[in-house]
Amino acid sequence: MIDTGKSIAIGILTICTNLVLMLVKLWAGVLGNSSALIADGIESAADILVSLITWSGFTLSLRPADDKHPFGHGKIEALTGVFSGAALIGAAGFITWQSIRELGNEQSTPAWFTLPVLLLVVVVKEGLSRYMLGLEEVSGSRAIEGDAWHHRSDALTSGAAAIGICIALVGGPAFAAADEWAALFACVIIVFNGIRIIDGALHEALDGAVAPELEAEVRQHANEIEGVANIEKCLIRKSGIGYFVEIHVEVPGQMTVSKGHAIGHDVKEHLIETMPNLFDVVVHLEPMER
Repeated sequence: MIDTGKSIAIGILTICTNLVLMLVKLWAGVLGNSSALIADGIESAADILVSLITWSGFTLSLRPADDKHPFGHGKIEALTGVFSGAALIGAAGFITWQSIRELGNEQSTPAWFTLPVLLLVVVVKEGLSRYMLGLEEVSGSRAIEGDAWHHRSDALTSGAAAIGICIALVGGPAFAAADEWAALFACVIIVFNGIRIIDGALHEALDGAVAPELEAEVRQHANEIEGVANIEKCLIRKSGIGYFVEIHVEVPGQMTVSKGHAIGHDVKEHLIETMPNLFDVVVHLEPMER
């Protein structure tokens, strides 16, 4: 899991990176006569706002439970994931509009030095994306996944623009519109992933079923406790970067209430000890049917 201090540090790094890249893109785009770079720079300005909201929401989701929110604030994370996915689709829409508009205008060949600038953007943004996706695999955060794909979308559009500029530099003015067509192709990928992130975030916000592997792991660990005869039911819901579990444990019907209560405590403690991503476990005891 990621603590609040680390999430704030990562958020600041993301915002500062977007700020530097925005200034570099706008500078190179204006001097190098590249509308693709200027549009990329404007998108980076929007990315700063998106990253600020994404990481603020993620940090708030890590706050512990209180009197008003006894189950914690994890749902903020899912809502932030929805926002990140929607922002991805919005960015793709802006790039699409910009590219189609430029296709209708007379194209001019960009300066050669815009190419290394775009390649630098691709390397930095793809590196950040991979780092964020690594964090998402550990934490299971939709917000982090969304921010990772914002970085990758920037890498995709910058890479598309770089390919287009290469074609324009080699082929001359007749191929000046190549970067716009490449950007339109990249937008298809961006929209697809934006929809995928929104779908996953809504699934979690509505307490959708978790992966079968996670339920199987919970059942396996619960069965390790002496006195547990069977697991009748196991309900799991995701909240932020953790899970709440409700498990129905079967014990012999002739067992005393005191003994059954002790087994329930053992099941809960064992699950939380072996699976740190569980926020809480509620154990229901059921008499075993003969």
